[in-house]
Amino acid sequence: EFKDIFDVDHFITSLRDEVRILKELPPRVQHRVDQGMFLSMQPISWSDISYYAHQILPLVQKHKVVQLNKTDARLANNNLPPEIQKLRCRVNFNALKFTSQIEELGRRVVKILREKGPFLVLHLRYEMDMLAFSGCTHGCNSDEEEELTRMSKSGIRYAYPWWKEKVINSEMKRKEGLCPLTPEETALVLRALGIDRSVQIYIAAGEIYGGERRMAPLAEAFPNLVRKETLLVRSDLKFFQNHSSQMAALDYLVSLESDIFVPTYDGNMAKVVEGHR
Repeated sequence: EFKDIFDVDHFITSLRDEVRILKELPPRVQHRVDQGMFLSMQPISWSDISYYAHQILPLVQKHKVVQLNKTDARLANNNLPPEIQKLRCRVNFNALKFTSQIEELGRRVVKILREKGPFLVLHLRYEMDMLAFSGCTHGCNSDEEEELTRMSKSGIRYAYPWWKEKVINSEMKRKEGLCPLTPEETALVLRALGIDRSVQIYIAAGEIYGGERRMAPLAEAFPNLVRKETLLVRSDLKFFQNHSSQMAALDYLVSLESDIFVPTYDGNMAKVVEGHR
């Protein structure tokens, strides 16, 4: 939940002059929710400000409570009034502050890395869920391709009706530059960029698909690879285990402080780190 990742009190306080935010609904409104007297809907992604002013606001006024049940229904940022754009920036880069537990652990990881010199953060998006969702299987053997296909049909994409029946051509996506770099390709890119072989490289990612076998070319080219799991003792991460968003928040904090940040996929992490830095 939001409170597991972000400092709720800081969020409310930071925006108190702009938006009234409640931790819980007033009793009379909560009663309506308990009785099922509210509207739950999925807003249309990439809508402009007029959509929210002329379609969503009247629904709020009519139903009193509207639950927006999809979190990635982004507000289009084209031709936004300056005051709305300012509010977006204020929310993203000021009001959103990680919990003290995540912030403290992030500082500790950065301190450990800094004591050994400069470090590069590599956001290596070569995890099973990423490959299954995107349909990118380059470099995988036939068993792995079958596993990823099976996972995408039964798991990841099943939750999204518009993905469920969509056939993805892995080779075509790759040619169009829509697949994450493999660990082998990443090693080539870093060498081509002239990155020192001995530099500390912090892997900001979940479990890499294919494990050590797949990481071998990268580890051979750059042997000083580290992860949060290798820098910290297990007890430090016990509250974060099986909570991928909290793990990602920790990686995000380390990414912000890195001397060099290298994303292998042009996703949300890459964009937000770039914007924040």
